[in-house]
Amino acid sequence: MTIQFYNTLTRKKEQFSPIEKGVVKVYSCGPTVYSHPHIGNWRAYIFSDVLKKVMRYFSYEVIDVINITDVGHLVSDSDDGEDKMLKASKKENLDPYQIARKYEREFIKGLEKLHIQKPNYLPRATEHIKEQIEIIDELKQKDIAYLTDDGIYFDVSKFNDYGKLSGQKLEEKESGARVELDSQKRNPQDFALWKFLTGDNKNHIMKWDSPWGVGFPGWHIECSAMSSKYLGNHFDIHTGGIDHIPVHHENEIAQNSCSRDIKVNYWIHNDFITVDGEKLSKSLGNSYTLEELEEKGYSTLDFREMCLRSHYKKGVNFTFDSLTQGKSNVKKINDFYEKLQNLEASDVEDSLVEAFKKYMDEYEAALKDDLNTPEAMAAMYKRAPLANSRPNR
Repeated sequence: MTIQFYNTLTRKKEQFSPIEKGVVKVYSCGPTVYSHPHIGNWRAYIFSDVLKKVMRYFSYEVIDVINITDVGHLVSDSDDGEDKMLKASKKENLDPYQIARKYEREFIKGLEKLHIQKPNYLPRATEHIKEQIEIIDELKQKDIAYLTDDGIYFDVSKFNDYGKLSGQKLEEKESGARVELDSQKRNPQDFALWKFLTGDNKNHIMKWDSPWGVGFPGWHIECSAMSSKYLGNHFDIHTGGIDHIPVHHENEIAQNSCSRDIKVNYWIHNDFITVDGEKLSKSLGNSYTLEELEEKGYSTLDFREMCLRSHYKKGVNFTFDSLTQGKSNVKKINDFYEKLQNLEASDVEDSLVEAFKKYMDEYEAALKDDLNTPEAMAAMYKRAPLANSRPNR
């Protein structure tokens, strides 16, 4: 059985075929480092980590990137309001760069706690301004980007396939878009590539010179710049949460296609985490951090196990009962592993070997079938008692 993934772009499950034999290149949308990452944020990185470890398990070399968004992400995906970094710096009375480094360190610490393998590249948006300007300039030269009083915008009407990722036609997107007063946008869905120091951003601390004036990049352009720099203009897989589909990734595809023809073969998205059936929200007090789970007596692996009991394309309903089950299951896995380590060859009869072989076949088949971690975990839990029932020596 070959490895299959559900490709958001084609809306079907497809056999994985690498661009380069034996190699898979993966770009995962990274964190905006302006606040403490919560359990909802971590699901995307657990999912992408499983994807990459599965590919390594099946003998692929993985070259991967997770970007650090430390500028340009406005509080609204429609290019309104303050930059999230600037808003956080005012709240904490810290320089935006201090905010960025503070929460970047926390993110990296969380990767380690969750046993998520650190990527080959962890580039920062602020350190790739030159590359972003180059793509914007190319779009401007092609008359696909245009100048307004507050920035440079991408003209979505110039890209015929705009909306192909989300499945929404441009006219459908426009009918649901909020019309902005005094906007110089040609189309409601046009998005910012570069913002000038005006309006909510007139006192923006993070700023750079550009051919069009001093300012800072929009959020979406960084992913086009950094993915192509580290993975080339054609790479295998792009991951992210389903919230990125209608705006961020749609815009990224538009930029990619219209600038230097950057192509991605598989777009793979994970669903959200809810808490007791409700949306994660600071106002509800349910946006737990890893540290808060640890304070309640749970390990980060308990949380990771809980996530793996749901398929990445389905939502995870976080409850403390489910987390307690995760704690119990992690103990079972550790007991299973310890028992296997202590088994002597004389203890392993043919029936046990056959049972383990069947478990491995089921386990591998599940992982190859669009990363079906619930089935893979079930296969392991069915076989574990066979080893655990063996007496200790």
